Amino acid sequence: MDQSKQQFFEIFTDLQCYILANMNKGNYNGVTATHYNIVEFIYRKGMVTGSELARAFGVSQPAISRQVRFLVESGLLVQRQNPGDKRVFFLEVTEKGKFLVDNSENFRHHVTARAAEILSKSELQQLSALLGKVLAEVKSTEP
Repeated sequence: MDQSKQQFFEIFTDLQCYILANMNKGNYNGVTATHYNIVEFIYRKGMVTGSELARAFGVSQPAISRQVRFLVESGLLVQRQNPGDKRVFFLEVTEKGKFLVDNSENFRHHVTARAAEILSKSELQQLSALLGKVLAEVKSTEP
């Protein structure tokens, strides 16, 4: 690995560890970005059904069920049966799930505010453009 790639790898690793350490303040072992996105979606939307969640994320019902099962077992979501239709279950974010979203959002605000203080406007725009380019390419080549 050449020196520039090694330097980026080390900085990215430090950033990833910093982010994970911040998330683990709430003891969220095993929570992935997908899990977080599901919890945040339900937190913002309110109670939803598994079918609504599967449609919103463009995945199958069994795929979303696996994710939801993990989140319920982790105490981030709770399932509540619809009293009017016993076949329907609503998903709702628990206090632990709300803490995860709020803590993560506060952390993002802190990091972005600090970056805006450290970097000039043009440096911040350049960093945003570069990270956006990398993210778009990485997402487009996911297995």
